[in-house]
Amino acid sequence: MAGLEKGNQTLITEFLLVGFKTLPGLQITLFVVFFGIYLATVAGNLLLILTVWADRHLHTPMYFFLSNLSFLETGYISNIVPRLLGSLATGDRTISFSGCFLQLFVFSFLGAAECFLLTGMSYDRYLAICHPLHYTSRMSPRASFLLAFASWALGFVAPSFTIMMAAQLPFCGPQEINHFFCDLTALLKLSCTDTSLTEITALVSAATISLAPFLLTITSYVCVILAILQIPSTTGRQKAFSTCSSHLIVVSTFYGALIIMYVVPSGSQSLDFNKVFSLLYTVVTPLFNPIVYSLRNQEVRVALGRAIRKMWPSPKM
Repeated sequence: MAGLEKGNQTLITEFLLVGFKTLPGLQITLFVVFFGIYLATVAGNLLLILTVWADRHLHTPMYFFLSNLSFLETGYISNIVPRLLGSLATGDRTISFSGCFLQLFVFSFLGAAECFLLTGMSYDRYLAICHPLHYTSRMSPRASFLLAFASWALGFVAPSFTIMMAAQLPFCGPQEINHFFCDLTALLKLSCTDTSLTEITALVSAATISLAPFLLTITSYVCVILAILQIPSTTGRQKAFSTCSSHLIVVSTFYGALIIMYVVPSGSQSLDFNKVFSLLYTVVTPLFNPIVYSLRNQEVRVALGRAIRKMWPSPKM
């Protein structure tokens, strides 16, 4: 694209991510914090995946979906944070045109896949609690694999058209993206042509990707909660609710962030607020998930204990 011109404007071939340059005195602190969160997130999610893989007691659809979620979250944070760490460490905020749109696509792909995957996980809990006698036949290994595969495939396809439309737009400057990653909303503001069609397409795509899975997830959990309330014993209700409470926390955090970021009118939010709040679903949520599932799930805690005892057996007296 170098050398191409539109009128007297030269099309740009790279962007500058503003990030947190307005906080010059906190660059080292931010680097240490984000680096620590990144290491903890990757280690926590990989540990969860290895625990599920190594312990045959966890070879069930619920933990198969959880492994997929952990793998997704690892990719999600790895798409954003390493580039952010590089900017904080070196001060180099440039990102190429292709690199920017690749980051945007991976971000959109994994975000969409998470919407569908969380829906699959809620359907699994719906079958387990509302139709326990049919759970094994309906949620077979083949069915759980197809649900997970469909989540990844739909996540890949759903945002593709919008990203391709955005990539065809001319960008003539300024080249500063007022964010710490290539966010579509901030990116479209830099185009030197009318972006209304792309914005409408993005809105319809985002609504379809998020709203339909959200409604299905809510419907599943309404049925689950009603079924739990009908269980006569208090112990039975507590046991049933404990199997889906972790997922409810993760779903609430994920969709809560999406609603505040993309449903609340943008005019009521400052760009700095958007950047800070974006940290919730790009950095904090991937760390939050393995912590929630590990600390609130007794089966995972027991499996981790078995794995630790195998690795470091107690000395014989």
